[in-house]
Amino acid sequence: MKLTKGLILGSAALFAGAGAQAADLPVKAKAVEYVKICSLYGAGFYYIPGTDTCIKLGGYLRVDGTFGTNADFDAASSGVNGARNRLSNYYGTLARQDLQIDTRTATEYGVVRTFAELVFTWTSGSYTGAGTTAVNGQTAYNGSNPAGSGGGQVAGGKLGIYYAFIQFAGFTFGKAESQFRTPWGEYPANNMELPGSAGWDPVNQISYTADFGQGITASFSAQDQVPNYQGNVWNVSGATAAGLATGAYGANDLGGSRAPDLVARVRVDQAWGLFQASFAAHDNHTGYYGADETTGYAGDKWGWAGQLALSIKNLPTGAGDTVNLTAVYTNGASRYNFHDYMGSTFAMYGGTSAAGAYQSLGLAGVSDSVFVTGAGQQLTRTYGFNGGFTHNWDPYWNTSLFGGWAAVRYNNTAKGYICGTFVTTLALSTGVAGCNPDFNYAVVGTKTSWSPVKNLTFTGELSYMLLDQKYVGGSTVTLPLQSSIAKPAAAYELKDQGSLQLLLRAQRNF
Repeated sequence: MKLTKGLILGSAALFAGAGAQAADLPVKAKAVEYVKICSLYGAGFYYIPGTDTCIKLGGYLRVDGTFGTNADFDAASSGVNGARNRLSNYYGTLARQDLQIDTRTATEYGVVRTFAELVFTWTSGSYTGAGTTAVNGQTAYNGSNPAGSGGGQVAGGKLGIYYAFIQFAGFTFGKAESQFRTPWGEYPANNMELPGSAGWDPVNQISYTADFGQGITASFSAQDQVPNYQGNVWNVSGATAAGLATGAYGANDLGGSRAPDLVARVRVDQAWGLFQASFAAHDNHTGYYGADETTGYAGDKWGWAGQLALSIKNLPTGAGDTVNLTAVYTNGASRYNFHDYMGSTFAMYGGTSAAGAYQSLGLAGVSDSVFVTGAGQQLTRTYGFNGGFTHNWDPYWNTSLFGGWAAVRYNNTAKGYICGTFVTTLALSTGVAGCNPDFNYAVVGTKTSWSPVKNLTFTGELSYMLLDQKYVGGSTVTLPLQSSIAKPAAAYELKDQGSLQLLLRAQRNF
C-alpha cells in the first residue's frame, strides 16, 4: 500500500515538474511573412510586408571621363573652360550613384504613386584664378566643376534630388518632369548638351493630366520658374567692362518671384512613336533701377515659348531604330531653348592673325529681356531645333547621329542699348555699325554604345560645338585684365569659335 501510494505521488510530482518546464518554454514564433511579388504594376515591384503598397527599387552607377572640356555634359564655352590656357582642364571625371524609389497603392480613386530619385555625385575639380595685378595667374584648387551658368553641374561631392513627387487622381505634386518637356529632353540620341529644346531637369509643380485614351493626353501645369527656367534680365545701364568681357550685357536685375510658369501640353503616344505640342508662359519681373525703391523699376512683361516634337519608331533601317526631333520658339523665355544645363554667357578664346590683337574671342550672351534705367523691358527672341537618329547594329551595339542649332535675336531697341555700352566700354573698333549681339549656337556629334551583358553599357561620344557670332569681321575690343582666367588687358579680335569634346562612359543599371 505504501509502495503504491509512493508511486502515485512520485508520478504526480513528475508530471507537475514537466508541466512547469513546458510553461517555461518559448512560444513558437509566427511564420515569417516573406516579401511577395506585386504583379499589378510590372516587373520589379514587391509588396511592402504588412501593407497593400507595392515598391520598386532601381537606379544606376555611372562613371564618366570627359576630354576637351571642364564640364561633364557641356562644351568649353566660358570661364576657365573657355580660356583654353594652363588653367583649363584637358580632362575631367565624374562618378555617380543613383537610387530610384517607386511606390504604388490601389485606392478607390485610382493608383496613388510616389517616386523619388536620389543621387550622389563626385566630379573632378578645376582651378579658380586667385591672381591680382601684382601676382597674375596664382591659382587654388577648389574642387568645383565649372559648367554653364545654369547650374546643371555639381561641385565636388554632392547629394541631389532629381525627382520627388506624388501622383493622385490625375494630379502631380512635387519635383517632376516639366509638362513642357519631351520624354528625351535635350537628349534625342546623345549625352552631351544640345540647344533647341527645353531641358531634362525636373521642376517643382502642380499639374493635372487628362487621359482621353488611345495614348492621347493633355496636361496643364503651374511650375516653379526660378531654378530651371529663369534667364538673364539685364539692366544694360549697369554693364561693366568685366561683365561684358564674359558675355554679360548688363547687371542681372531680377526681382523676387511673382508668378509660376504656366504650361500646357498635348501628347499622342502610339506604337509608331510620339507627337507633342507644348506651350509655356513666363513672367519677367525686375528689381529696381537703382539701390532703393525710389529709383523706380521696369514693369513686368510676360514671355512665352512654344515647342513641337516628333518621335518615330519601327523604322525600316532596323529593329529598335528611332528618330527624335524637337523645334522650339521663345520670346522672353530663353531657357526653354538654351536650357539650364547650358551656359547663358559665352567667352571662348582662340588664336588670331589680326594685327595688334593678342588673341581672338567668341563673345555672346542670351537673356530673357534687356532694358536701361528709366525704360521698359525688351524681350529677347530665340528659336532652334535638335534631333537624333539611333541605329541598332545588333542587340549589343548601336550608333547615333545627333545635332542641335539655336539662334538668339535682339530687337533694334535692345541692340541699341547693348551696342551703345559695348562701343563706349570695350572700345569696339568698328563702332556701332560693326556691333550685332545676335548669335547662333550649334552642336553636331556621334555616339556608339556597346552592351556586352544586360544593363551594362560602355559609350563613346564625340561632339563639336560652334559659336557663330554676328559682330562685323575684323572687329576688335579692348578688355581689362581678367586675373581669374589669366587673360591680360589687351585688344582681342571678335571671331567665331569652336570646341571639340569627347565623352567616355560606363554605366550599370539595376
